[in-house]
Amino acid sequence: MGAASRVTLVAVRVWQIICAVVVLAILARFVHSVADAGVASDGRIIYGIVVASLTILFSIIFVAPFMYSFRAFPADLALFVMWLVLFSLLATRTGTHTCSSRWFTNYWGYYWGGWWWRRPFIGSPVRFVRSGCGSWRTVLAFSFMAIVAFLISGILTSQIGGPMYNGGAPGNYPSGPAPAVAPGANTTAQPGTYV
Repeated sequence: MGAASRVTLVAVRVWQIICAVVVLAILARFVHSVADAGVASDGRIIYGIVVASLTILFSIIFVAPFMYSFRAFPADLALFVMWLVLFSLLATRTGTHTCSSRWFTNYWGYYWGGWWWRRPFIGSPVRFVRSGCGSWRTVLAFSFMAIVAFLISGILTSQIGGPMYNGGAPGNYPSGPAPAVAPGANTTAQPGTYV
């Protein structure tokens, strides 16, 4: 594995941390607002917090370009799928209407803006509907960017490592140079005979 791949993988891991921190911060702030209102949080939001937390933990562990970090393909694949599911769950919550959907107006915007404790509602309806719109779009955008980051790191880690890799040259096995004869092979058999 070349230096470019190592640098790219470290940069992608840092980007994964950034995406997860942004999503976690916004969703945690929203859950705090909902908890202040004494209402149960949406399960999709809780799932988002769990995925972002796992991503931060995983990416911090594997950000250093050591050999073990290049064998993280199964975890990269699992987190790629988890982020894909999260993005799908959040995007289908509002559909194509994003900030003007019924769920957004009655749940996210209502609690994000703190309208549950400012009764009776006095002010512009547009301000009520648009409360938290930027934060919701930010969650969707950074969730999608996390999907792409895990796809890239999954591709990089799937192409690196394996039993042949130990420091660069394909002939270097973990136990030394490649054996001249395959282990367990019958060396006494003559060509053309069956053993």
